[in-house]
Amino acid sequence: MALTKVGSGVIQDDAVGIANLGATGTASATTFLRGDNAWASAAAGLNSAQFFTSSGTWTKPTGITKVIMYVTGGGGGSKTSASADDTSGGAGATAIKFLDVSSISTSTITVGAAGDGQSTPTAGGNSIWSDGTNTITANGGTQGNATNTPGAQVTATGGDINIPGSQGTNSPQDNGKPSFWGGGTYRANGTIYGEGGPGQYQQTGYDGGPGIVLVWEYK
Repeated sequence: MALTKVGSGVIQDDAVGIANLGATGTASATTFLRGDNAWASAAAGLNSAQFFTSSGTWTKPTGITKVIMYVTGGGGGSKTSASADDTSGGAGATAIKFLDVSSISTSTITVGAAGDGQSTPTAGGNSIWSDGTNTITANGGTQGNATNTPGAQVTATGGDINIPGSQGTNSPQDNGKPSFWGGGTYRANGTIYGEGGPGQYQQTGYDGGPGIVLVWEYK
């Protein structure tokens, strides 16, 4: 087979030069030729992240095709009491989800508030990812109550992994109940995402930890 000299090298007569490929896109040092004859970016893997500590809208950055999200509900508040029936709030649940967002451009993000700690405590708020097709919900932790009833365990739905929040306990001195992110705050409002408020004998009731939605973004 005859060879044709090109510069300092040679190519076979039936070889095709880049200019003759008819491919779409632009050839460069950062692109590769796909099987559908299109030049595409060679960049891949983790590209960016968005953190939501308050409700808002997730907007997909250019080039992102997949995400891994962590959705955690707010922790429940603890019960104030002048007796030994102090009860801690339960921790918020966490959902972990891998999602192809090739056809998704935005998602409504709800971040659950921390439950109040008081004589009549409140539950933590639910945290939610909702894009019109997929709904991932992490329920907020249940509040502590009177009659020795601590915050019950709550669950998450829609995740590939759904991690329940820790149940509250009945104790005269009780640290905050851990969420996926941890816990253990003592005689103070919860500071860790999703943590249940600690219950303390003859102390002011304490708030749970706030929820969070974390989105890792991949090309």
